[in-house]
Amino acid sequence: MSKLFSPLALRGLTLRNRTVVAPMCQYSAVDGIANDWHFVHLGRFGLGGFGLVIAEATGVLPEGRISYGDLGLWKDEQIAPLARIVEFLHAQGAAAGIQLAHAGRKASTPVSWRGPEDLATAEQRRAAGYEHWQPVAPSAESHDPGNADYQVPTELDRAGIARVVEGFVAAARRAERAGFDTVEIHAAHGYLLNQFLSPLANHRTDAYGGNLENRMRLPLEVVEAVRAVWPQDKPLLVRLSVSDNAPGGWSVEDSVALARELKARGVDALDCSSGGFAQGSIVSAASYQVPFARAVRQGAGIPTMAVGLLGDIAAAEAVLENGDADLIALARGALDDPNWAVHAARVLDGDYALWPVQTQRVLGRDRILGIRG
Repeated sequence: MSKLFSPLALRGLTLRNRTVVAPMCQYSAVDGIANDWHFVHLGRFGLGGFGLVIAEATGVLPEGRISYGDLGLWKDEQIAPLARIVEFLHAQGAAAGIQLAHAGRKASTPVSWRGPEDLATAEQRRAAGYEHWQPVAPSAESHDPGNADYQVPTELDRAGIARVVEGFVAAARRAERAGFDTVEIHAAHGYLLNQFLSPLANHRTDAYGGNLENRMRLPLEVVEAVRAVWPQDKPLLVRLSVSDNAPGGWSVEDSVALARELKARGVDALDCSSGGFAQGSIVSAASYQVPFARAVRQGAGIPTMAVGLLGDIAAAEAVLENGDADLIALARGALDDPNWAVHAARVLDGDYALWPVQTQRVLGRDRILGIRG
């Protein structure tokens, strides 16, 4: 059996294989509520054989959404539509995860495919669920002063920080009620928890700013609070931008230090990405972020998930065989081929068992075409 299709146990959860669908924002919700688009979008990856499917960045507070079109878990009415998706994924043998997020100063941004003409009338705005609000952040500084899509946020006070922690806790409780197998706390890509971590965005002078220990304080408080309410037999994940990819920013060494603290607080695996700030720059290429997963795995002794243009099947298997990561996550690759996992199982192991019984005519087709002898 290939490494990619060997099971992986994290606490009481055993993933059927090590393929993951990474969170992908769909900007298609109204009032944070999942709909048929989300059901079909996520459900097809269960049919496609993935081991773990993680729902998109989901706002723990209404002001924590990247856009008015994001999913949310700040109220009970948002639970049932997500539970329907979880039930379907489980029926296909996939585990279900959800990414809990707060966008911070990158909140209340437009949905890219809707222009002013699409929101010109009250009826259009109501149908789209359009809202606009004042973002919050560690410091009152825009993500990108040259981009009108980003506002100058309000600096969070202690009460605001407490509200953020409480928001993550309440959303985790709702995720449990929806039946999710794991939650992933979003501390990457220039969003709120990443803003607190990074010296590029955090210019506070209180206990939440300044040195590394202080900048890590809020993410660690969130993790501690979520771990306290998340079932002990269910794994907790965190997504990190391992590097800001910018001079003077958060570094790989900082991430290793943070990873050790996260592991000590009950985090079971780290989803290793990078970037997210306007000052950052990195050249994208196949497997370009694997070194981040390797550095954190080796430096902190914690399982990691590799991300970033990993659609080449042989290369994905090599990442695991080389000990660079424990899981392989696809986003754009999964959009391009929702059946990537079953195709990879055919290539690596000649195995068709992941195909749902309703679709196993594929085996007969492949025999006719000589794809499988």
